[in-house]
Amino acid sequence: MRIGLAQIDTIVGNIEYNYKRIITYTNKALDEGCDIVSFPELSLTGYPPEDLLTNRSFVHLQLGYVDKLKEEVKNIILVFGFVNLENDILYNSAGIVYNGRIYIYNKTRLPNYGVFDEKRYFGEGNKGLVVGVDEGRVKIGINICEDIWYPEGVILDEVVKGYADILMNISSSPYHIRKGNERIEMLKTRARDYRVLVTYTNLVGGQDELVFDGNSLVISPDGNILVKAKSFEEDLVVVDIQSEEMTSRRLLDPRYRFLTERYRQTYDVEYILLDYKLKNNTDRKYFYFKHEEQPEEEEIIQALLLSIKDYVSKNNFCKVVLGVSGGIDSALVAYLCAKALGKDNVIGVSMPSRFSSEGTRNDAKKVCENLGIRYIELSIENIFKSYLSELQTSFEDKPWDITEENLQARIRGNILMALSNKFGWLVVSTGNKSELSMGYSTLYGDMVGGFALIKDIYKTTVYRLVEYINRKEGFDIIPRSIIERPPTAELRENQKDEDTLPPYHMLDKILKRYLEAEQSPTEISEETGIDIKLIKHVIEVVDKNEYKRRQAPIGTKITPRSFGKDRRYPITNQFKYS
Repeated sequence: MRIGLAQIDTIVGNIEYNYKRIITYTNKALDEGCDIVSFPELSLTGYPPEDLLTNRSFVHLQLGYVDKLKEEVKNIILVFGFVNLENDILYNSAGIVYNGRIYIYNKTRLPNYGVFDEKRYFGEGNKGLVVGVDEGRVKIGINICEDIWYPEGVILDEVVKGYADILMNISSSPYHIRKGNERIEMLKTRARDYRVLVTYTNLVGGQDELVFDGNSLVISPDGNILVKAKSFEEDLVVVDIQSEEMTSRRLLDPRYRFLTERYRQTYDVEYILLDYKLKNNTDRKYFYFKHEEQPEEEEIIQALLLSIKDYVSKNNFCKVVLGVSGGIDSALVAYLCAKALGKDNVIGVSMPSRFSSEGTRNDAKKVCENLGIRYIELSIENIFKSYLSELQTSFEDKPWDITEENLQARIRGNILMALSNKFGWLVVSTGNKSELSMGYSTLYGDMVGGFALIKDIYKTTVYRLVEYINRKEGFDIIPRSIIERPPTAELRENQKDEDTLPPYHMLDKILKRYLEAEQSPTEISEETGIDIKLIKHVIEVVDKNEYKRRQAPIGTKITPRSFGKDRRYPITNQFKYS
């Protein structure tokens, strides 16, 4: 049996576009001689459709395209994701289309944690589905994403009660750092424990904060990767399997016998026998794939590139604009935008003030020259003087403080938004996760923008990425002076980030443990050796600045627990560690 896995980049709400991608890749699978081709979870609607699902016109429109797929697809079995409507209940479903008919599997496990809200929209399915082909010699258990992350449940029923020798999972699993490795280990375990072949078709592409990495897989009953799709781009992978080989292995495996002896049924399993004869391709495509892990920096960069590329294109922008300060954050964002969108579509704006050093001004220009992007310099000094003059009476001769610092940031934000309004450019903000955590940013100033590309990247990771980029490029495309200069906002004389913040190598250790693992100050101190008073101070500042983060632009989720969809803390909150 020849199986195709089509990981496509869908657009939420553009059902016609998604339908055409499904047809295009189905035809590619036909050209490859595939007997069956699978697509990601909710591939017809795009994922996640969120509250579009409360619009019944949207649901019924996509059901009309389900009927079109039934009519259009011939000579191949198609498995795709869609929203099913039964008795006024919505289901996250897989459709199996063959010979003008559709058979439906409704997802049984609905994730409701982190970025997932599926119980808000969907009902739970209550039975498995096994599809038999070639007179029942090959049996395929259909399931969706979360279903396969648990060792018991519908997949076990499909194997033990439905005699499935293939588990076909369609998924839309969002990326975070090293998530692909977690998936691989889980899928290998399922394949080995059940002595089945596992296919896993994942979504690829950017959708608001989320980015999907693809990396679709086929894993043998021995736990070997037979084929793996590309990372962060559309792909079709094809593999041939021999069901007789799997059956003979299961008969000899004591683990499978133990499984059946201890089995307790959870779900009914529907069995559908299709009158489909395998094509019996002669050019067998079956091989062992050696998985080589990418450097973590490369993985993160690829995720960020896809994220900004898709956000810009799917929201009908052409160009982006960002403030280039001569600092490392804006240099990284400028590089990523230029790589993802092309140098002609990126504008860097330097907005020096009386506090800007010659070094940062030169570096801002040098970064733009190295990247080949358009460079604009607009001094904020005259505007700043005007603000100070107009506000002098109202300020009642109070001394200079953070107010005047924030005025400069807000002037810069106004300039960027003016350019955005005039030319239709998307403002990409350049703040990192360490700054956002601590509120070391200005509302309506450096926080303005339509997309915050590195908002989930810690400052220490920013440095790692820049060093990696320079090694990869073969020269310091991001100047060495930017990397070596102590971080500074340059909003007052001789200002350094460490005047306000702990050193980043310490701060990020605290933030990572508090934000991603919810460790207490005591646990963090015991693990890192950092003074507990400093840890408590950092945590207090993080929680106090939730109001700022709620007003920040969305940005790419990279870590296991990002601000926004993952971490949802109350703004009005008086809890403190004792």
